[in-house]
Amino acid sequence: MIISTAFGDLIAGRLHAEHEALAARWFERLLDLLPVEARHVFPSHTLLDHVPALIRDIGDSMRQAEGAIAANTSILDKARELGALRHQQRASLHQVLREYQILGGVLVQFVVEEVERLTDPPPASACVLVVSRIHHAVDVLSQTTVEAFVSLYTQTISDQTERLQQFTRMATHEWRQPLGAVQFGLGVLRQLGVSDRATRSLDVVERSVAHLVELTRKLEAIARLNGTHDSVVSQTLPLGNVAREAARQLRDLAELRGVDIRIPEVTPEISVDVGRLELTLLNLFSNSIKYADLSKPERFVELTGSTDATACRIVVRDNGIGIPERAIGTIFERFTRGHVGGDAPSAVGGVGLGLSIVDDCVRAMRGRVEVESVEGEGTTFVLILPVFVDSGRREAESTSKPQNENREDS
Repeated sequence: MIISTAFGDLIAGRLHAEHEALAARWFERLLDLLPVEARHVFPSHTLLDHVPALIRDIGDSMRQAEGAIAANTSILDKARELGALRHQQRASLHQVLREYQILGGVLVQFVVEEVERLTDPPPASACVLVVSRIHHAVDVLSQTTVEAFVSLYTQTISDQTERLQQFTRMATHEWRQPLGAVQFGLGVLRQLGVSDRATRSLDVVERSVAHLVELTRKLEAIARLNGTHDSVVSQTLPLGNVAREAARQLRDLAELRGVDIRIPEVTPEISVDVGRLELTLLNLFSNSIKYADLSKPERFVELTGSTDATACRIVVRDNGIGIPERAIGTIFERFTRGHVGGDAPSAVGGVGLGLSIVDDCVRAMRGRVEVESVEGEGTTFVLILPVFVDSGRREAESTSKPQNENREDS
């Protein structure tokens, strides 16, 4: 629809004629309401002309068909440049939106002033139509500016996250070798024979180094899980193969704590992201071992698994000290531990990353994890993963089916 009223043409012409004065009015109100200095709003003469140009183009759009401003690439480019400028200036999204609110208010107030100036006021319908078109134009420009601002802001966050992940991967890679050398040196010192006092000191150092090794492994896992190129790769194999490899890595710790890791000889065959599942079981087994109840003569963590047509169900159950009921809802958050302060077993260290890694892994495998725990009795984690069918295997199965498998026997 095109505004054909005399009042619409009048306002269009007046906006075009007064665009610089209106931009100055907008600028004054902006400085009154926002905590910015004048020189920080538009750092160059080219950018300083953007808002007057927007007002002029809004006036021109009043004589055009409705929606024409959304197709005006020149004015939209100016709006995008404003979004890029505000992002460069580290403005907030609130500031960007507030600037356009002020602009809309200035233009509507100008329409009111023009109506009051006329000796023969226009019909109310004409005034409403003009104000509506102004609001529409301001909304289109505001949305364009915000989209440019948010796009650049999102890219900045993505770049910062990637740099942090690169640093984490590099740092953890570099830490592993010196930590391994320290562990080897501590073992040599024990073999040489030292005094009881020195042995106690070695115990403290060994626990600290072991803690750093575990933390390094978990930080490395987090960096890998959050990598943009780390997608789900499904492999088909027995569940027990993955579980036994995770248990092998924890054999020394399990023996030290007297915990029996029980894995059935026969387990279901599953199609799964092996790397993520191994990391998941490694952390669940590790938690069960660390939080074993040393007062119980028999300590264990056991794994069972089952599959059906839609899901694979993996259960990891232990008879450890359990998780306090108050902590169940937060144990999967990073840097959160179920046992803190006085209720934490003295032999347990950590910073609360293990179960967050479990949750990240399971989510990446498009599954979910459930937990039940009773203090003093033990904890059960249930992993529910979707069934993945390898494409090559599916094709082989389809070609091997008998041609007459759907025929009824006579």
